[in-house]
Amino acid sequence: MSDTVVVGLDVGGTSTRAVALALTGERLGTGRAGGGNPTSHGAERAADELRAALRGALSGVDPDRVRAGTIGLAGAGRLLADPAGRAAFDRAWRDAGLRCPYAVHGDALVAYASGTAGPHGTVLIAGTGAIAAQVRDLRLDRVADGHGWLLGDAGSGFWLGREAVRRLLADLDAARAPGPLGRRVLVELLGDDRVAPRPRDTVDALIQAVTRRPPVELARLAPLVVSAAAEAEPVAAALIAEAAVLLADGAARIRPAGDGDPVVLGGGLLTGGTPLAAAVRAELARRWPDAPLRTAGDGAAAAAWLAARDLPEVTDPAALHALLVPPPTRPGGAT
Repeated sequence: MSDTVVVGLDVGGTSTRAVALALTGERLGTGRAGGGNPTSHGAERAADELRAALRGALSGVDPDRVRAGTIGLAGAGRLLADPAGRAAFDRAWRDAGLRCPYAVHGDALVAYASGTAGPHGTVLIAGTGAIAAQVRDLRLDRVADGHGWLLGDAGSGFWLGREAVRRLLADLDAARAPGPLGRRVLVELLGDDRVAPRPRDTVDALIQAVTRRPPVELARLAPLVVSAAAEAEPVAAALIAEAAVLLADGAARIRPAGDGDPVVLGGGLLTGGTPLAAAVRAELARRWPDAPLRTAGDGAAAAAWLAARDLPEVTDPAALHALLVPPPTRPGGAT
């Protein structure tokens, strides 16, 4: 078993991370490259980043030792349905010297596996977008939300940013002075927290500042909401409380009442010690008091574990998970 190596990749829109692990738990190499999501960047560019990350992870490893690999990828179904995209990934895999098979799984499954070895459970992710997924036998079963900023992603970073602007616009329409969160939004969008003598002029300037950029960029305002909520700013605190309910509602669409299987929290808004992470944990604990709450960790290592668990020499996948997937180290990563 000690000679066997598995490879895992966590492929995102802004970065691609790869790791080569021995089944003893030894980390033999890591690699990092730019965004490798073919939906965002095109198949050929994504394959180039995949190749670069793999070569980094395998720089000191004989590729012939690698027995299996897994790629975790947002929009995995689209890649698998695109022959040209899959061919580009196949070439990148071979160019890195690998001859073993590899699997492609959605990033939600990899996030789930980074938090638990349990075969059944739920993963709830909130970053720029938001999605909940039910896992059965370590396969994605049912999915809720993840509908994108226009149709869904309730409780996400985009949602928080948009709602912060909407609350500010409501104050200006009513000729109310913006509160602390509103002033922070004014500075972020307009460079100044002062309101024009005619508030409608500030409203128009805000609308122009938002609409001249891609709508999803409203997610960049989410940290303002989070930091204001940490200071008990009333509007921000109310938005965080509402977002937590919306995210738990998404999980409730697919997760049975009374379910005691684990819930893994992933995404930048739920994996640190943020007010939203705390509020979501409290809401989930209220609805599913018997469910262990876990935090997503190293996605590349989890992908490697998913690759390893079906190898014939692996007789205890749960024990192997403890060896290969380190526990989260961020604040809020306990349990």
